[in-house]
Amino acid sequence: MNFNNNIKEECLQWKREGKSIVFTNGCFDLLHKGHKDLLIKASSFGNLLIVGLNSDISVRSLKGKDRPIQSEKIRKNILIRLGIVSREYIFSERTPLNLIRLIKPDVLVKGGDYKIDQIVGSKDVMLNGGKVKIVPITPGFSTTSQIKKIKRQ
Repeated sequence: MNFNNNIKEECLQWKREGKSIVFTNGCFDLLHKGHKDLLIKASSFGNLLIVGLNSDISVRSLKGKDRPIQSEKIRKNILIRLGIVSREYIFSERTPLNLIRLIKPDVLVKGGDYKIDQIVGSKDVMLNGGKVKIVPITPGFSTTSQIKKIKRQ
């Protein structure tokens, strides 16, 4: 894990202040309307939205050698500039489980192509008294389909 040592303390402080922490994660390569819709909805479930961002190495292991299209630094910068993400942390593992266990979010959010039992960290969040929310996917938007469309042109 390449996380700032202060993440756990920062999250504990937010909780002491009565703030609820929402967590979602993803590659967010070629940010599109579907990503933005997910992030906006996720942010509505609490006071602070933390995004776990797959590192370049993690994206490559999940999506293949031609991904990501944009580097983790660029993807992180885009997320910051949206103005709805409170914090973003890059993780190098295939899943954000260690980050979820560190943050202990009040709400864990994933897109509608998942079922609760498929969502990494869902059991941990629920055991800690948190909720898992599944947000419907915005039809017609996926990074993989956009890349395929570009390659056909």
